[in-house]
Amino acid sequence: MDRGEQGLLRTDAVPEEGEDVAATISATETLSEEEREELRRELAKVEEEIQTLSQVLAAKEKHLAEIKRKLGINSLQELKQNIAKGWQDVTATSAYKKTSETLSQAGQKASAAFSSVGSVITKKLEDVKNSPTFKSFEEKVENLKSKVGGTKPAGGDFGEVLNSAANASATTTEPLPEQTQESL
Repeated sequence: MDRGEQGLLRTDAVPEEGEDVAATISATETLSEEEREELRRELAKVEEEIQTLSQVLAAKEKHLAEIKRKLGINSLQELKQNIAKGWQDVTATSAYKKTSETLSQAGQKASAAFSSVGSVITKKLEDVKNSPTFKSFEEKVENLKSKVGGTKPAGGDFGEVLNSAANASATTTEPLPEQTQESL
């Protein structure tokens, strides 16, 4: 086997960036002067390419900054654009779509449940209002209102009746002649 084929079939570790190539070569394997010279030329060439790429990158970054300055793009606007793009990317995912759909369905079910609870409460309040006990209480309040308020027409809501009764008792310190203990 010649040297080129042996290099393709080697199983030892390939040196990482920054590792000393000479340190990874075993002591039994020695390079000829010609091979060393070839490696030095390749090393110099790669280092030169890296330097050139670094300079090109720095020039491109400078050009980019100049274009952004001319367009009036600042860091905050760039951040907003990045966030908007990120949000757009998130909303395009299937996980987001599934989650959104599930939450929408849950919201609809919750809305229906609250609606039915509201209907049940309304029905119960109507039942209470139509009960004989409430009717009797309402009649007593109406009687009290007519006795306390006098000239006001019968009717009105419970809050008005209570307010008028409170106002009447605050202005009158003596009981009215027609008011007796039995009518209370």
